[in-house]
Amino acid sequence: MAASAVIDRIEQAIKNNRIMLYMKGEKTEPMCGFSAQVVHILNSYGLDYHTENVLEDWDLREAIKEYSSWPTIPQLYVDGQFIGGCDIVMELHRKGELPRLLNLAETIQN
Repeated sequence: MAASAVIDRIEQAIKNNRIMLYMKGEKTEPMCGFSAQVVHILNSYGLDYHTENVLEDWDLREAIKEYSSWPTIPQLYVDGQFIGGCDIVMELHRKGELPRLLNLAETIQN
């Protein structure tokens, strides 16, 4: 697949899915510990989110790293913005900042 077509696919997925996770494996069966950790955190909030398995598409796996200028997988995007990889998501969750980024403040307060 041409590089521009993969980038277009990434941009559309991020635009069309409020919470988008590029990961190794599927959310029902993560294929690495880092992806599993991010899935566990997102699931703990009861969120609906979309995933793409980078292990199924080498072009996608390389293009998402270039797109974000981030060298590792998983990669989390919320409302079109790159949040980070596993370490950043874990830290935001630990500090209680992730719900704000996920626009869950009202849900948590109630």
